[in-house]
Amino acid sequence: MRVYLLCLLISAFPAAAHAVIAQQEMRPGIGASAEYLVGERSKPAVLLVHGFLQTREFSTVATLARGLHDSGYTVLAPTLSLNVPNRSQSLACEAVHKHSLEDDVAEIGRWVAWLKSHGHRSIVLVGHSFGSLQLLAYLSLKPDPAVKAYIGASLVEAQIGTADRPALIGQLEARMHGKQRALVAQTLSFCRKYPSTPEGLLSYVRWDQARVLAALKQSPVGVKLIMGDADTLLGQGWLKTLQHVQVPMVIVAGANHFMDGSHEFDLLEHALKSLDTIQQAPTR
Repeated sequence: MRVYLLCLLISAFPAAAHAVIAQQEMRPGIGASAEYLVGERSKPAVLLVHGFLQTREFSTVATLARGLHDSGYTVLAPTLSLNVPNRSQSLACEAVHKHSLEDDVAEIGRWVAWLKSHGHRSIVLVGHSFGSLQLLAYLSLKPDPAVKAYIGASLVEAQIGTADRPALIGQLEARMHGKQRALVAQTLSFCRKYPSTPEGLLSYVRWDQARVLAALKQSPVGVKLIMGDADTLLGQGWLKTLQHVQVPMVIVAGANHFMDGSHEFDLLEHALKSLDTIQQAPTR
């Protein structure tokens, strides 16, 4: 199996020349694009979402997209706009962030609808890192019935460093109620300084471990997590917590947050196994 996956990954990159770039206007003046790789119609389509502030060109996601496509799956890999018109580069932590989780979720919904409009009636959501969290947020809000399953790699909660989360939420809510528009700089994910609007920051901060776990347990579709036991970017005790609530999960020995090096083969292999065993979900 490992030799077969190696051949898939080596042969995948020339296929990039045959990719179609789909474009949509997400909000007035905010365009966004996605790479569309057409596979076999008998297989579900994969909507693949990148990590925090990254693009579809991020190595973990790009490699996975090519491997899935070479295994016969249609893959749609968008770059979330993050409220930047036609964004094609990763966004710096220190940039002014005027996007929200609600914006991200709305864009995911638009790409699901795009896949449906192109004849795909069975869609699997696959995310990496923060992309896994954004897809869970989408699933918590009446997802399209065409969405049949979810695979989350290196799933994280919205990490806020050493800040007291309830206190921070209270402060942000007070700013919103007082209609204070000044930016707030706060640790978020791997960013030590993340300047954002109170509304935008609050939309992410609310997704702590408890909310992520609730979304997993209440998911309207089947879930599968792929995690690395050498992932130093996870919150303390996160893997044990996931195991305790018995979320369907495979732990890749020695893999870090990005599943890079030899572990990119493990990520692809486990994703393919999950896709191959997905059964048609009952109509919702």
